[in-house]
Amino acid sequence: MWIASGLVSETGIAERAVHSGVTRLAQSIIAAGGASLEVVLPDGSRIGFGLPARVKLVIRDPAMLAQLADATLASLAEAYVQGRIEVQGDLLEAIPLAEQIAAATGSSPAQRVARLLLKHSSRQDRAAIGYHYDVSNDFYRLWLDERMVYSCAYFKTGEESIDEAQRAKLDHICRKLQLSAGERFLDVGCGWGGLVLHAARHYGVRAVGITLSHNQFELARERVAADKLADRVEILLLDYRGLKTRFGSDAFDKVASVGMFEHVGLEHLRQYFASITGVLRDRGLFLNHGITSSDLYSRPIGSGVGDFVNKYVFPHGELPHLHVATREMARAGFEILDVESLRAHYAKTLQHWSRRLDAHLEPAARLVSDRTLRIWRAYLAGAAHGFAQGWMSIYQLLGSRQTRPGASDTPLTRDYMYR
Repeated sequence: MWIASGLVSETGIAERAVHSGVTRLAQSIIAAGGASLEVVLPDGSRIGFGLPARVKLVIRDPAMLAQLADATLASLAEAYVQGRIEVQGDLLEAIPLAEQIAAATGSSPAQRVARLLLKHSSRQDRAAIGYHYDVSNDFYRLWLDERMVYSCAYFKTGEESIDEAQRAKLDHICRKLQLSAGERFLDVGCGWGGLVLHAARHYGVRAVGITLSHNQFELARERVAADKLADRVEILLLDYRGLKTRFGSDAFDKVASVGMFEHVGLEHLRQYFASITGVLRDRGLFLNHGITSSDLYSRPIGSGVGDFVNKYVFPHGELPHLHVATREMARAGFEILDVESLRAHYAKTLQHWSRRLDAHLEPAARLVSDRTLRIWRAYLAGAAHGFAQGWMSIYQLLGSRQTRPGASDTPLTRDYMYR
């Protein structure tokens, strides 16, 4: 256990008081068992936290010294995005250490009560999607898998590469939906086209993918043409609220929505699920794959983490609790056949993404601004920690549209999902 000598300098009472506050923070964490952390102050002083340092927190802005003793996880992340602090070491290791600092200052990841009611108009949603997904296709290509699938992967053993795990996820979805040749398949929020291309190529469906991202739309269409699947795959720049107008009733046999309903908003979940019902045939299957809140009342993650994500990463994103999602899905006329948690899978997926981005920082810095790169580094590492800790979860919900009495058209057991 040590605290650097020379910490109290001759720079005045205010600086000594600030240094003393950081010192007390270190002492508090050391008393609780310590942390593998070292804080480097603007004057070059160093404060250890009781264990050999694996991560260094370098304070660039002297004003951060006073704030460090009263920090939250979100305020530390924001300071990193703004360049007021630097992190030397693995960000995946730094996030739990930042949580220790927040806990020692009295902050906790408990949920806060208030939430902002958002309008989620078509125009607003289009702008929010553009903010997140239209950063740069080449930037995403650096750290996503070879198919550019930007959603939770599926690990059978945990040892798979991200390419293998994403291919397994696509197959897992297609098997759950029992896709077969000639069926009409819709992907709501199709991203860069990974799922519709996979479903058309390997399961013989006729697929439509919709997105609000111009970058995704353009690249997905290019990939369809390159794979010579234009006769079986169509990509549209379309809001989910326009599905019924565009296609009419009973237009599809199967529908998937992967990583999209987080953008819908709590007040619009009923409309979202109803829009799927509106284009799906009776006994048609729908798989909704999306992040959920661990809070029973669907309140944002506490310590300001929800505010940070809303401000810097996913504008207007809102996470419903599982019971809210299943309630609204059932209200829309779906019989829910299967519920599967993929929380452990997403923690591992985000770890892959975080490490892959950190391995390509030099080319990433040529594609996006320093601020954008900091946001995505903090987000990927922080989200990996959040899923590992259970602050949020992710579920695949499989439902059958039931408009008349009788059994659904699915097997009696789940064996078919894992063949």
